[in-house]
Amino acid sequence: MKLTLKDYISIKIHKTDLELTNYIKSKLEPYNLAPEQNLIMMLLWEQDGITQNQLVECLNKDKTNVARMASNLESKGFINRLTCNDDRRAIRLYLTEAGKELGAKVIPIAEEFNEIVTNGITVEELLQLERVLSKITKNVQRLR
Repeated sequence: MKLTLKDYISIKIHKTDLELTNYIKSKLEPYNLAPEQNLIMMLLWEQDGITQNQLVECLNKDKTNVARMASNLESKGFINRLTCNDDRRAIRLYLTEAGKELGAKVIPIAEEFNEIVTNGITVEELLQLERVLSKITKNVQRLR
């Protein structure tokens, strides 16, 4: 049986991701923050002072990409990057006052967005979605 474009799960996930990204991009634009930069900021609002390597692991991004995003956030005045005293190769990211103030504005947007996205979805359905996405991720990782 030949699949049509609308039958591919990867296309369905991609379309959903585009919708999610486009919406949050429009909400973050007034704060001079791109969705990928927001991922770094969300992690820093949870735990200030994490290293770039920790971000690489959490976000599953390459080191160059994370370093570039961190540099952009630093030039915007949201974070400072400091070399670790105990390991000169490691760089820790710390929120500036502007970065902390930004969190007070952006975190409520992220929380409201999560409520909108999960509206009408039960806790069990969300858990099932996590399990299915995890399986898909593992299947793709096996191809590497």
